[in-house]
Amino acid sequence: MPSHRYRPAHERVAVPLADADRTWPTRRIEKAPLWVPVDLRDGNQALAEPMDTGRKRKLFDLLVAMGYKEIEIGYPSASRADFDFVRHLATTGAVPDDVTTVVFTPARRDLIERTFQSIEGLAHTVVHLYTATAPTWRDTVLGRSRDEVHTLIRGGARDVLRLAEQRPDADIRFQFSPEVFNLTEPDFVLEICNGLSELWDASPDRPVIHNLPATVEIATPNVYADQIEYMHRHLERRDSVILSVHPHNDRGTGVACAELAVLAGAQRVEGCLFGNGERTGNVDLVTLALNLHTQGVDPEVDLSDIDAVREVVEHCNRLPVPVRHPYAGDLVHTAFSGTHQDAISKGLAEHSRRAASEGVPESELPWSVPYLPIDPADIGRSYEAVIRVNSQSGKGGIAYLLQAGYGIDLPRGMRPDFSKAVQRATDDSGREASTEELWELFRAQYLSPGVGGPVSVPWWEAAEVGPGAHELVCDIGFDGAPPARFKGSGNGPVAAFTAALAEAGVEVDILGYAEHSTGSGPGSPAVAYAQCRIGGAVWWGAGQDTSVLTATVRAVLSAVNRARVGA
Repeated sequence: MPSHRYRPAHERVAVPLADADRTWPTRRIEKAPLWVPVDLRDGNQALAEPMDTGRKRKLFDLLVAMGYKEIEIGYPSASRADFDFVRHLATTGAVPDDVTTVVFTPARRDLIERTFQSIEGLAHTVVHLYTATAPTWRDTVLGRSRDEVHTLIRGGARDVLRLAEQRPDADIRFQFSPEVFNLTEPDFVLEICNGLSELWDASPDRPVIHNLPATVEIATPNVYADQIEYMHRHLERRDSVILSVHPHNDRGTGVACAELAVLAGAQRVEGCLFGNGERTGNVDLVTLALNLHTQGVDPEVDLSDIDAVREVVEHCNRLPVPVRHPYAGDLVHTAFSGTHQDAISKGLAEHSRRAASEGVPESELPWSVPYLPIDPADIGRSYEAVIRVNSQSGKGGIAYLLQAGYGIDLPRGMRPDFSKAVQRATDDSGREASTEELWELFRAQYLSPGVGGPVSVPWWEAAEVGPGAHELVCDIGFDGAPPARFKGSGNGPVAAFTAALAEAGVEVDILGYAEHSTGSGPGSPAVAYAQCRIGGAVWWGAGQDTSVLTATVRAVLSAVNRARVGA
């Protein structure tokens, strides 16, 4: 790898912030910034097939429903499609009174005028002016000096101001982005931004937005935070300026850049839902919002049905959200690993127990479950997909799925036995086992041998014959031969049954027993589990019936038949 071709960030980025002046590392985010989704502009331009008006409207309506109060709706001078969509919003009454729209324009008079034509009729608008300011862009792309670039920006800003003054009844505010801020000389950015704050007469009741993009992410997030804090400290009319950031994700640290920038003084964050955007994408607003949620900070947007949000975004972008995407991916709350499954299932059980003991709903109890930083229910996910089973899974996860899906509460000692059967099945198939498949395997492995097999008991009858004394009479058949009648006695019906089996030549020593109902109603089936020593080996059996005694007899018979065939 020719790493010598690249300059480290500290040689390319000037950060005139002394270590003693840096305060962002000790701060905490205690309130959500103003979120500004730019999916309809930056995200749309990143699509192989840009959105049409129908898809744009669907996405705009989603953003409004989620609670975003400032939404960038397009680059109306860039294409007919963008212009038409802005006009669509302006003429259909689609924009609520409490939502401000943002339109994007370069510092060119004809394009600025086209932009103002598009917003006619919108009640609250921010006109977002931008120009690249970094040396490489000035030299290579624009072919202009610092002074010439500054003159270009001032000219565009005057045009924006002039056209806004021609509409005194409209609420039009101003935003400026020095594109590639993070590679621009700090003194140059300050000179431009302070000059625009003065030109646009920034005031607390009509603040100017200065948006400082990491257009191409080239340094660690702490460097961006230093740059933002420097601007935060040195911008004039600071109480009349909204300091905004627009991180990209070229190094995979866009979320970290945004969070540290907020710690450093940023009040506003631009990004896209699920991180769509040019190259590796814009910062992910969904991840940022839910990161706040997990810290006990209200993100001020509604993500309570994240799958519905994802469905709309995937439809509009025609891009899938990866299965491992933070919070939103199909598998992000899922554990296949046995140790993870065991911890999660115990954590969920403890959460339920604590909620019951404190008399509060589970949704209100403080969340503390291993491996799950967020309660999936908070974002509309069920617990069904939290634990899934494949050949890497453990006994705890298997038991959890059977209990959650079918009310089968496997005794702890039985779990390793069933886990071996599951592992054999998943090793053979090489794929995941669904909850339904686990149930079918459990039924075949334990329940079926209790109602049919080499040893059959087609009829039995138990009676209490004295205090603590029981008798059981039954018909027992072997390998399809006609059954014969046997009788046994014991201190309970189960003991009497094993005595009858012994009379028939089947020695069974019951080592452990458990039973429970699988529902809350009076007719709910019971499941019984029996751990038996048969022929010097230990076998588990299970039975199910509305009668607990019948379920127990079937559980013992299940163990007998499993031992008989070596299952």
